[in-house]
Amino acid sequence: MADLAMIARQTETIVRETAEAAKLTAGRLLVIGVSTSEVIGQRIGTSGALEIAEAIFTGVEKVRQESGFWTAYQCCEHLNRALVMERSAAVAMGLEEVTAVPVPNAGGSMAALAYRKLAEPCLVEAVEAHAGIDIGETLIGMHLRRVAVPFRPSLRQVGEARVTAAYTRPKLIGGERAVYRLEANSEGNC
Repeated sequence: MADLAMIARQTETIVRETAEAAKLTAGRLLVIGVSTSEVIGQRIGTSGALEIAEAIFTGVEKVRQESGFWTAYQCCEHLNRALVMERSAAVAMGLEEVTAVPVPNAGGSMAALAYRKLAEPCLVEAVEAHAGIDIGETLIGMHLRRVAVPFRPSLRQVGEARVTAAYTRPKLIGGERAVYRLEANSEGNC
């Protein structure tokens, strides 16, 4: 049997470190992909577990409530990797809602649980998140903004699942004369 309290603590640590590195605050979005099967040491998509999803959700929510960022939980490929999020966040971000209700066998245990736990959940097809955490190699990269910076949290696993994280930054534009930080007491020549 998996240690659910440990999974919640591991998740909380990873989310907290990622949120700090990404400077996640109110109005910013964290995308989370989870294979609960991988967390318990099974092959992705074979042994979904709602109790594992609950522990992960608990860890995420503890940090989210402190920082105020939004979350989007990625569904599995059976729902084309759509995302579960609060309707208010989707509206604020100008996202188009799609229709489906994730269940463990079509959406995955994590998305199914998030859909039932959020105050007013909805599904959207895609987002451009400010940061992401992938627990169990679920491939969240399609839902990050264009310039993703890999982040190595101090914990590299939740249960038996490998964890990958990233945050994003704005594109650097310009050529050899471009300046990316305004230095104190500096004057630019044009």
